[in-house]
Amino acid sequence: MQKVRFKNRTWDLAGHLHLPENFDDTQQYPAVVCVHPGSSVKEQTAGLYAAQLAENGFIALAFDASFQGESSGEPRFLEDPATRVEDIRCAVDFLTTLAYVDNNRIGAMGVCAGGGYAANASISEKRIKAIASVVGTNPSRAFREGNPEETLKAVALQRTSEANGAEKLINNWIPNSAEEAKGVGKEEMDLLEAIDYYRTARGQHPNSCNKLLFKSMSNLILFDAFHLAEYFLTQPLLVIVGDKVGGFGSYRDGFELYNKARSTNKKIHIVKGASHYDLYDRPEATEEALKQIIPFFQENL
Repeated sequence: MQKVRFKNRTWDLAGHLHLPENFDDTQQYPAVVCVHPGSSVKEQTAGLYAAQLAENGFIALAFDASFQGESSGEPRFLEDPATRVEDIRCAVDFLTTLAYVDNNRIGAMGVCAGGGYAANASISEKRIKAIASVVGTNPSRAFREGNPEETLKAVALQRTSEANGAEKLINNWIPNSAEEAKGVGKEEMDLLEAIDYYRTARGQHPNSCNKLLFKSMSNLILFDAFHLAEYFLTQPLLVIVGDKVGGFGSYRDGFELYNKARSTNKKIHIVKGASHYDLYDRPEATEEALKQIIPFFQENL
C-alpha cells in the first residue's frame, strides 16, 4: 500500500493506493475507486474492501473525502455531496496518470453514502466502467426523513449567525456511546450498530472524529444520488444489501437504485442475516459480498 495525494481543485486529497501482490509497474491493471461512508475515513471499511480487491489483482484507491480525515479543504467537517462526487472524478483523474492503470478498466465501489456517491458519479462519469454499491444509501432520502423543513430553517439561521461572526456549529454524526444514545431514547438497530463500529475499538480511527458541520444538512437533504439514473446510469451495476433491515434505509435504497438504473447488466445480491454494519467489516458478511464484487469487476473491467 502506498500513500498518495491528488488534487480536487486547489486542495489535496489523501489516499491509500492498494497494489496487487507481485505488483509490476511495467504491466497494466484494472483499478477501482473505493468510496467511504459519511463520517468515515479511508482506513475503515473502504480500505478493507480496497485491500481485498488488491489481493485479487486490482489497483484499489481509498481516499479521505474533501474537508475530512487527512485530506485538505475548508471548512473542516463539511459533508458536501457535490464535492464528494467531484472527489471521485478527481480520483479517476489521478488513476489515469498512472502508467500501470488501464484507463479503459476503471470501476468504482462505495459503502453506505459512498455507494450513493459512487452511483451518482457514474451517471455522468463514463470513465467509470462498472459500479458496485455495498449497503449504499441515497443521502437525499436518508436526510429528508424526520423534519427537513425545520432543519432547513435552522441551517438558514445558523448561516446568518456565522456570517455575522458566530462560531461554526459542529455536531456529532452519532452519539458517542450506546449509553448516551439510550439515555435520550435512541435505540434503533442501525444507530446502535453505527456506534459500535465507529465509537469503539471495533472500527474506531482517530481521523474519523464524529464531527459534522451543521450547515452540511441543507445540501444533504436536497442531494438525490439517483437523479437521472433511469437515463444515464448505463454501466454494469452490482448492488449488495443485507436482509436485516434497519432505520438507515440501505435495503430500500439498494432496491431503488437497482430498479431505477438503466443498466441492462445489473444484479442485486442480498446477504442473508446481515445488517448494514455487518457489511462494513464482519468477515462472514464481507466475504460473501466480496464473492460477488470480485468476479463482477473481473468480468466487467
